Amino acid sequence: MNGNQWGVEIYDLVKTFGSFVAVDHVSLQVPKGEIFGFLGPNGAGKSTTIRMLCGLLTPTSGKASVNGLDVATQPEAIRENIGYMSQKFSLYDDLTVEENIDFFAGMYGVRGEKLQQRKQYVLEMANLTDRRDAMTRTLSGGWKQRLALGCAILHDPPILFLDEPTSGVDPIARGAFWGLIHDLSQTGHTIFVSTHYMDEAEYCHRIALMYRGKVIALGTPSELKHGLDTHFLMNLDAADPLETMRAIEKLPGILDVAIFGRGLHVMVDNMETSSAAMRQALAARNIAVNSLERITPSMEDVFVALIEAEERKVA
Repeated sequence: MNGNQWGVEIYDLVKTFGSFVAVDHVSLQVPKGEIFGFLGPNGAGKSTTIRMLCGLLTPTSGKASVNGLDVATQPEAIRENIGYMSQKFSLYDDLTVEENIDFFAGMYGVRGEKLQQRKQYVLEMANLTDRRDAMTRTLSGGWKQRLALGCAILHDPPILFLDEPTSGVDPIARGAFWGLIHDLSQTGHTIFVSTHYMDEAEYCHRIALMYRGKVIALGTPSELKHGLDTHFLMNLDAADPLETMRAIEKLPGILDVAIFGRGLHVMVDNMETSSAAMRQALAARNIAVNSLERITPSMEDVFVALIEAEERKVA
């Protein structure tokens, strides 16, 4: 494995716990400086994969490297080269903001003149300069999140692993946090972030959709949204959304129907036949169709479609 180009490399990675397969033959590569999103529902295997990449869990089989270091044989060296932040924010509530920074700096071996430089950088980056003497327990979730990120990058690691970092934080704080992530990426840091918020995919350069231990799709958000060649999303604006839904949801070729705003989002497997069938069914019930057109799916639409395709393989 060549550590020059890639921040993270994974080849056929497997992790089992007894008979349970948590990570099932995952392979992917993340270039240095990329914001790579790991999306999927809880229990998909995202956190288990990240813990292996951080040297906290030993793979059952397969290979992985982080910054050119082998996760199985060089876990200690890896931990010196990464920052890690989980949804639980490993902060000490009974310490002030500055005392938390000092504590984690000590853990990472950041001392002397470099400590003062990094501490000032973290306080300014997280906009916590005016809160440096505040007790950590008095901070809101969004401010704790910023402090946890700051503590994770005190030693200026080239690669940052963020495991569900925005879980439980309000949408405005989530947006501000992603602004910080982009700033870090632009200074050359590789960011590997997991989330179950589908809208956060839009912030990533590339994403992997993970489900039941497998990567079921990989690409840029745009590639995934335009790559659904077996599903088409249509927006149906009709007089009575609930009655319209009842009229069309059981028709052949209709994969999913959901109320969206004042209309319906309808996932179909063939646009022409499904459009005709919907218009016919609605006309039979005297429901007027204002508009019926194809639209670009959201990441949530993509993910639902891909999961349903996986489910049909198993059924």
